[in-house]
Amino acid sequence: MRIGITCYPSHGGSGVVATELGKLLAERGHDIHFITYDMPFRLGRFHQNIRYHGVEAHRYAVFKYPPYDLSLASRMAQVAKEYQLDLLHVHYAVPHAIAAVLAKQMVGDHLKVVTTLHGTDITVLGEDPSLRDVIRFGIQNSDAVTAVSDDLVRQTEELFCVNKEIERIYNFVDTRVYYPRDVEPLRDRCCEKTEKLLLHISNFRAVKRPLDVISIFHRVASEIPARLFLVGEGPEMPKVIQRVQELGLDDKVVFLGKQDEVAQLISLADLLLLPSEKESFGLVALEAMACGVPTIASNAGGIPEVVTHGQNGFLAPVGAIEEMAQYALMLLRDDALHQNFSQAGLDRVKQEFCGLKIADQYEQLYAKVLSR
Repeated sequence: MRIGITCYPSHGGSGVVATELGKLLAERGHDIHFITYDMPFRLGRFHQNIRYHGVEAHRYAVFKYPPYDLSLASRMAQVAKEYQLDLLHVHYAVPHAIAAVLAKQMVGDHLKVVTTLHGTDITVLGEDPSLRDVIRFGIQNSDAVTAVSDDLVRQTEELFCVNKEIERIYNFVDTRVYYPRDVEPLRDRCCEKTEKLLLHISNFRAVKRPLDVISIFHRVASEIPARLFLVGEGPEMPKVIQRVQELGLDDKVVFLGKQDEVAQLISLADLLLLPSEKESFGLVALEAMACGVPTIASNAGGIPEVVTHGQNGFLAPVGAIEEMAQYALMLLRDDALHQNFSQAGLDRVKQEFCGLKIADQYEQLYAKVLSR
């Protein structure tokens, strides 16, 4: 198959999944064409079956803002015609599904559109009345629609009342990249042997509740030797730094900024903290599980579909800082329990979230769409 993929190429779960899916499909012999405004950061090394096509939105005097969505649609149509694409697989309804539908109208009905919903386009943009109709239009006019969790399927159907079948296909990890690594020498340089290492990775927006992360860690560190690694950047970071200073945790919290490759960092950790207010899937929790690291998380959104409470992690209500801290201490103090959780997570990744299994599901969906 000849497949065009459009996603946000910057850091973020949707871009990671879209790029990794494209790489897996290319390994299976499909021709993959990434159509984005920048090279996806996870695209990595050259592959003979992968091509990148940039999108440029030029400024014109009559436009207050560069018309990116129109430029994207035009570029999609150009690539579809030149390379005889069979379908466009777009990640996010706005603007990608809208641009793909427009490109299909320019090229012809033989070009199919598959839209994958990742969450923000539904849970955040969908709450904006000015965007609701256009998001619904993108969903309704796609040839197939998928969502990354059952919870997101439910939210989409409730919010948009669409008469469109939405198939749940989970996110995944490449277990050739995410696996428990031998990082003992590196860990010895990062923290004391007696210290437990906790980790949080996010874009540090308020919805991720990074201040809760600091509060949970403060309670843990008051009872056992511990250190916290923070990976990522975002608008809440100044508040996080201030809270760390107020609590006197400067020597225990390490700010690592954005990191392109996090598999080794995750393997360093004993626990991942994910107390998000909203999370359509929780890809970072899945990445942690694949590295043998249990997660302490909120029971928001799709997280319970990834983290099984009491088996490979612990879940608590959003904002339940004390409860999450107690769960963290339980795991950090009991090596046998921690090992059981770690192994249960590895087993679940292989059974439910293996990249090869998810790629099979997408291939079957593509074939069904193209056979209509």
